[in-house]
Amino acid sequence: MKKRLTINNVTGVADIIMAFLIMISWFAVLFAAVGDATTGTHATGGVGSFFYICAGITLILHIIAWIKSKKAGISVVGHVLGIIGMACFLITMFLAFPAFVLAILAAIFTLLQKNRDK
Repeated sequence: MKKRLTINNVTGVADIIMAFLIMISWFAVLFAAVGDATTGTHATGGVGSFFYICAGITLILHIIAWIKSKKAGISVVGHVLGIIGMACFLITMFLAFPAFVLAILAAIFTLLQKNRDK
């Protein structure tokens, strides 16, 4: 019988949302920086912080789901890819493209929830 965990479904959906957020992050930060330069506001830090907080939440979800999947005998490939991807994004937004690719792959492997071979 195939085991399925709700935390894996939640984490997979969070990866899909995070992939979209990573995709738009550079544009949002760039537009905020241009707005800051032209109007004298300070919105860039807040916009960047939003994306970093979302990546941090997704990273925590992956760590929790990795532990639970390991105990349940479910493959952890998606969680490892998600942890690496979110860590890349948290290090710097310059790694947004690799983080985007890893987030998509993490979502696929996490939602598959294959039983681990023993």
